[in-house]
Amino acid sequence: MDLGRTGIWSAELRFGDPGSIAAAAAELEDLGYTTLWVPGGIGGEVFLESERLLAHTREAKVAIGVLNLWMHTANETAAEHHSITTRFPGRFLLGIGISHSALVDTEWNQRYQRPVASTAAFLDGLDAADHPVPVAERVLAALGPNMLALAHERAAGVHPYLVPPEHSAIARAAVGADALVAPCQHAVLDTDPATARATAREMLSIYLTLPNYVRSWLRLGFTEDDVAGAGSDHLVDTVVVWGDEAAIAERVQAHLDAGADHVCVQVAKTPADDAMPLEAWRRLAPALNS
Repeated sequence: MDLGRTGIWSAELRFGDPGSIAAAAAELEDLGYTTLWVPGGIGGEVFLESERLLAHTREAKVAIGVLNLWMHTANETAAEHHSITTRFPGRFLLGIGISHSALVDTEWNQRYQRPVASTAAFLDGLDAADHPVPVAERVLAALGPNMLALAHERAAGVHPYLVPPEHSAIARAAVGADALVAPCQHAVLDTDPATARATAREMLSIYLTLPNYVRSWLRLGFTEDDVAGAGSDHLVDTVVVWGDEAAIAERVQAHLDAGADHVCVQVAKTPADDAMPLEAWRRLAPALNS
């Protein structure tokens, strides 16, 4: 699936006033963003909300980044995928993720286990459903080598989250030349180092408590000091890009140069924003989509 060069990853495109979301989706497409990504981690009506975005855009792709496989059965997922793609063929991408034990086991004690094997079993279910989800229309949230290897075998590619361009090169080498590499790049449109880093640390705070991400950063060469507390400036500056439009566009280009096909940008809201960072999306569009 051709996702185009850049997209927007936004929880605000899933949660909020439906009318405002519909208008924002249409505007984002007009601004040149080719794919709209929404989170799926907490379950809920993510398929209905994805379909709403598709209905209010003309050609833009919509992707779930990513479906928490513990919160949806494979049969349900395949049926919802079939319903959406029957109405909007070629425009819906299913991202699938294993989530985190600290989050999953809060709801279901000791349910989280064997991440790669559990993901493979979920993919088996998608393949065995009455309306199987085609390999070409699913990607995995893969960070480490084992999940990257599974994506190479069983998915169209990968959707890595909270990774620098160095990981895009690793992902490309792992999944091969023909697979999709579509990382999410966090961004803060702010040129003041103090306030920009403060906002970036807010974006990273929950993830610094999750072992999956911490291990990923350590594999990339960060130290225990980098991932301690609120994270070092080195970690913050490498994982979250901050600055003006040109700085954010440069980081996106670095992912593409490293092997990514598509980069979705998750832009931080500012105190001036109402429901979503519309002004930042507008300001970034010429730099990202020219």
